[in-house]
Amino acid sequence: MKLITTDIEGVYILEPEVYDDARGYFFEAFNERTFADITGIATHFVQDNESRSREGVVRGLHFQRAPHAQSKLVRVVEGEVMDVAVDIRRGSPTFGRHVAVTLSGENHRQLFIPRGCAHGFVARRDSIVAYKCDAYYAPECEDAIRWDDATLAIDWGIEHNRAIVSTKDASSSTLAECDDLFDYNTDYYA
Repeated sequence: MKLITTDIEGVYILEPEVYDDARGYFFEAFNERTFADITGIATHFVQDNESRSREGVVRGLHFQRAPHAQSKLVRVVEGEVMDVAVDIRRGSPTFGRHVAVTLSGENHRQLFIPRGCAHGFVARRDSIVAYKCDAYYAPECEDAIRWDDATLAIDWGIEHNRAIVSTKDASSSTLAECDDLFDYNTDYYA
C-alpha cells in the first residue's frame, strides 16, 4: 500500500498494489496493521457502508460531531467520483480548505478522511462507493455543510443546476453558520 500525503494534515490517499493477470485482478483493500504502520493512526473500523449514485449526484459535505466523530476510508467499487475532504478543525492552518481526489473502479485509490473533516463527493459516472467508518452512525451527532458553500471554493465539475442533491444536503448550513465544530488542538482519537 502506497501512502500519498495531501495539503491537509491527516487526509491521505492510499494506493494498493494491484496484481493483474489474464484472470482479472486482486488487491488487498484494507489491512489494519499496514494502515497503522503507514499512517501512524491506530483506528479500528466498525462499520462498512455502500451507496449507489447516478451520474451528477452530489452527496455531502457530511460529518459526525464528537463524541461520535468518524474517520472514513472511501473507495469506489464501480464508476468514478470526485471525492472531497474539508478541514473543519478550528485553529487548523488549513481550516476551510479542501482536498479533491478522483476515485474510480479503475484506479483503486482510497481517500482517508480523519475525524475533524467533512466528506462529500460528486458522481462523474454512475458509481458504487464503499467506505469504512471508525465510529457507529449516531443520528444525534450527524451534521453537514452545504456542498456549494462559496467560501469553500470547491469546483465540483458540474453545473449547479445539473447537480442532483438531497433536500437535506441542499438545506445544510454554510461553514460560517456552523457553531460547534472541531478543535485542531483536541485529539479526537484519544
